[in-house]
Amino acid sequence: MLRLENIGITFHAGTPDENIALKNINLTINKGDFITVIGSNGAGKTTLYNLISGTLSPTTGKIYLDDKGTERDITNDAEYKRASYIGRIFQNPLLGTAGKMSLEDNMVICRKKGWKGLKISLNKKLREEFKEQLKVLNMGLENRLNDNVEQFSGGQRQALTLLMAVMSKPALLLLDEHTAALDPANAALIMKLTRKFAEEYNLTVMMVTHNMQQALDYGNRLLMMDGGEIIYDVNGEEKQKLTLDDLAQKFREIKKSGMTNDQMVLQ
Repeated sequence: MLRLENIGITFHAGTPDENIALKNINLTINKGDFITVIGSNGAGKTTLYNLISGTLSPTTGKIYLDDKGTERDITNDAEYKRASYIGRIFQNPLLGTAGKMSLEDNMVICRKKGWKGLKISLNKKLREEFKEQLKVLNMGLENRLNDNVEQFSGGQRQALTLLMAVMSKPALLLLDEHTAALDPANAALIMKLTRKFAEEYNLTVMMVTHNMQQALDYGNRLLMMDGGEIIYDVNGEEKQKLTLDDLAQKFREIKKSGMTNDQMVLQ
């Protein structure tokens, strides 16, 4: 679905401040994958997301998108172009919605993205459809269509952001520690909704998390990053058998051996 080929990103190249943020990234994201991404601060996770979403351009390498069976080069596509097929939810729950606008207006804007070329206006039928969609969140938001979103709690806004992202039908949904700023109860609810939407809509998802248990419990595939490289890529049954101790031990082994992603062979 999305393929990164020999990707590298270097900041301030040729200066004393040179920083190799990503190096030799080769990654294929398959349709329907739910990939959890872990790694310490500075490992390259955010840079990888910025690259995929179009915020950053690679210094070397190419990015390809499989568009209806035909692979095309999107390396130079701007962020606003990729936003039509790549969704992203950030850690801050205030970033995914327009606080000064009503809930129904937020949903109309989202609907326009999913129904390109169609003129959409609010009417009774559309409001009823929005109410049915909002009921899934189990937060009572279906009764608050006229309220400005800034009146909602962080958990409500993040749930709404997730719902609207699903409504826009992205080819790939990037979750950037989307529960980290929430209290445990709201974080658990958002993760429950994340799994529900991913399964029901066969979404392709990448989720960065610092919660190792989340990384194990969710998805069919796990990536571990360090030093701007993907140092571990595991999926399927092998991923399901992993424990927290296994992840910690794997990281220690890789760090101690100094392996690169080219040298490492997964069993």
